Amino acid sequence: MVRKNLGFLITILLLFLFLYYASYFNKPLNGTSLKPPSAIQFKSNVSGKNGMVVSASKYASQVGIDILQRGGNAVDAAVAIGFALAVTYPQAGNIGGGGFMVIKTKDTITSIDYREKAPLASVRNMYLDSLGNFLPEKSQIGHLSAGVPGSVAGLLYALEKYGTMSQDEILDPAIKLAEGGFEIQERFAESLNDNYETFNEYPSTRKIFTKGGLKFNQGELFIQKDLANTLKLIKIHGRDGFYSGITAELIEKEMQSGGGIITKEDLLNYQAVERKVIHSNYKGYEIYSMAPPSSGGIALIQLLNMVENESIPNRHSVYYGVNDYANYLQVVFESMKRVYADRSEYLGDPDFWDVPVNDLISKQYSLERRKQIRDNSTPAGEIKPGLGEFYKESSQTTHYSVIDKDGNMVSVTTTLNNTYGSFVVVDGAGFLLNDEMDDFASKPGEPNMFGLIGSDANAIAPNKRMLSSMTPTIILKDGSPFMILGSPGGGKIITSVFQTIVNIIDFKMSLDSAIDKPRYHHQWLPEYVQYEAGAIDNEVMAKLVEKGHELKEVPDFGRVEGILIDWTSHTYYGHSDRRGYGKAIGY
Repeated sequence: MVRKNLGFLITILLLFLFLYYASYFNKPLNGTSLKPPSAIQFKSNVSGKNGMVVSASKYASQVGIDILQRGGNAVDAAVAIGFALAVTYPQAGNIGGGGFMVIKTKDTITSIDYREKAPLASVRNMYLDSLGNFLPEKSQIGHLSAGVPGSVAGLLYALEKYGTMSQDEILDPAIKLAEGGFEIQERFAESLNDNYETFNEYPSTRKIFTKGGLKFNQGELFIQKDLANTLKLIKIHGRDGFYSGITAELIEKEMQSGGGIITKEDLLNYQAVERKVIHSNYKGYEIYSMAPPSSGGIALIQLLNMVENESIPNRHSVYYGVNDYANYLQVVFESMKRVYADRSEYLGDPDFWDVPVNDLISKQYSLERRKQIRDNSTPAGEIKPGLGEFYKESSQTTHYSVIDKDGNMVSVTTTLNNTYGSFVVVDGAGFLLNDEMDDFASKPGEPNMFGLIGSDANAIAPNKRMLSSMTPTIILKDGSPFMILGSPGGGKIITSVFQTIVNIIDFKMSLDSAIDKPRYHHQWLPEYVQYEAGAIDNEVMAKLVEKGHELKEVPDFGRVEGILIDWTSHTYYGHSDRRGYGKAIGY
């Protein structure tokens, strides 16, 4: 009897231990299941059969979906959204900044570069004092920080070549929003009031972004008559309504009043450029993203190449645990460090610098870089740009994604650089100018506002486009639409897009879970992992610390606006990042 009872107790104990360890390994990581099901989870709270728009502003998203419902294609909708965002999301949406657009139609996959340029009067050391010290206050705020705007030229170029609707049809919604006003949402009111003191430093900005010197309140109408008039000039005269005539004169006058250097000649000479996209394959998915002067496409492909052959940890299996996820993150962090080291050395405006694109995105090069990764963290000082002998020769941005009934896809990231750019409104024209000159390497080795390091490849020169991290991306599967995404976030744009892709393709998350999941980031310098609350659980974090990583919690970053496509059922799923206050709309 004693032997039977002992056997029974041992059985109960073993069962208890099994259940304990099963529950341990099956607990979700950071509240999100990482168990890969058999297929991609095509679902989100918003879906449609004929079109989908996702942007940072519900008003701009509605403009885009209205264009699609009226028979416009994805490019028509994207251009209309771009002008609408200049009205309803002025902290990043703009006609005084620039951006990148990746387009996939039935016949082509291409991109449009309308990145800002350095004015003709720019000089390499314009932000250094007599002793060679970097003066960030000159490159990050005020008139001298502004580059020549490209948004109007780029949007109109896209409309003329790939759109189907008239300028009148595309501009009218934005004009109506500017002239009649729109209701200020809570988050926009907070943004305006957080920057209230800086607005008041510039008389032209105070007129628009304060209420006669008072703060705006949620629920009030935000009316922009001067901006409406500027948009009307673009509607009537096209690019000449911005780059010459009244608006150009107002820009030059504003520059002269505050020590800026953009002239009417700079504006007249500006042209958008159509560029070949960066392309690679990741586990059977075709990735298309932005080429230089954006670093986004190259860096994204490098990261995907470096992790492509790694085992994907599955915390739901008793064969995997804390060590496996820590080892996976070790490879991801070390890959990020090497990619950003390469970014600092090799990337710049391809019209001024011979960028080794094919070398950087080759899978052979990534394999060589992967071999350098050890079990423990490599100090930043020991990581160098890696081509060597291999070398043969907002934090404020915003993203939006569009797909139409025919599967035409558009991925757009546009920016003023910092929130509200230079903080300078062009008096009489009603729009903010960018502070993109800070994206140059004003002093090689000196970090910009996002902590990113640059070299001679990204040094200031007249007419040169500054390096960007914007990563508008389109993904195909078996030749059919699969995903459209991008994000704001300065240097964190690349890793935000990377993690969203991996979350969907590797971890088989739904679109909303993949976008909303807390993120992590490493950019080589500063020498620590940055992570959002909940991104890495305590047990995994302890293992990473053992490996020599320093980790620092930072506020939420990135605002991915994504569309996932189930082409078999011709269903589009959209999601706007929880970190923002945008909206996905489908029909």
